[in-house]
Amino acid sequence: MDQAFVPIFDTLRPYLTPLTHNLPAPLASLSISLLGPTCHQTLLLDLQPTPPCLKLAISKSLGLAIISASSIVKVPQILKLVASKSPAGVSFSSYALETLAYLISLAYNTRMGFPFSTYGETALIAAQNVVIAVLVLQFAGKGPLAASFVATLGAVGWALFREQVVGMDTLGTLMAGAGVLGVVSKVPQIWTVYQEGGTGQLSAFAVFNYLMGSLTRIFTTLQEVDDKLILYGFIAGFALNAVLAAQMVYYWNSPQTAGHAGEIGEKPEAVAMESNSSAQPKVKSPTTRRRG
Repeated sequence: MDQAFVPIFDTLRPYLTPLTHNLPAPLASLSISLLGPTCHQTLLLDLQPTPPCLKLAISKSLGLAIISASSIVKVPQILKLVASKSPAGVSFSSYALETLAYLISLAYNTRMGFPFSTYGETALIAAQNVVIAVLVLQFAGKGPLAASFVATLGAVGWALFREQVVGMDTLGTLMAGAGVLGVVSKVPQIWTVYQEGGTGQLSAFAVFNYLMGSLTRIFTTLQEVDDKLILYGFIAGFALNAVLAAQMVYYWNSPQTAGHAGEIGEKPEAVAMESNSSAQPKVKSPTTRRRG
């Protein structure tokens, strides 16, 4: 612990110790399960924040924050699709590939026994991705394909979680491919935005939260998971998320971009008027001069 903080903790310890030693049993059990007995004793009972335990506590907190945020991270995208009934700017291929990569990652992490705080958001995001992919197909007039997509994902998920169907060696190989797949899944979305010259119905909230989430996951993986496959996947994913975020900023006022201002609290009417004024051609007013 930094010596500068020693006097602070020495002052607070007599007041905080009675509280930390009398935590409700569920909270104490949760702390032990997250931090382990050693860091629980060091951080909460002894109030001696050593660097290793402090890093672990920060990593766990960030991991839980990501999982909490992931429960709603794609909701704005879903709402935009439902409101517009248009899949413009949203790539089905991107969401399908990402969902498959997340499904493999979820099975791998679960079967390897890694802490849930290091991968829990994959399940929540994958579920939201399925909803988005189905909406994109539905609004594109491909409803039957949406049903086939869901059925295929269900069958793949069933197989991945069963040792007798997919062995750990095979799953490890799939995980290596999932890292590449997760990165490649961003390419169709980036290309779609580039081709259309705008982000269409793509949600700015989801894009920027993804960027911060992938950066945070690099830190939590370094702290808690000794697996290079997972780490390199997050690093590559962050790089392409950064490209997508840069596109979001670049095309913010494009006529092909729909309503990002409303997602961050600005007045969408002002942005719409600004972008449309340059996009609409000037029309000559009718003349009253008589021809002859």
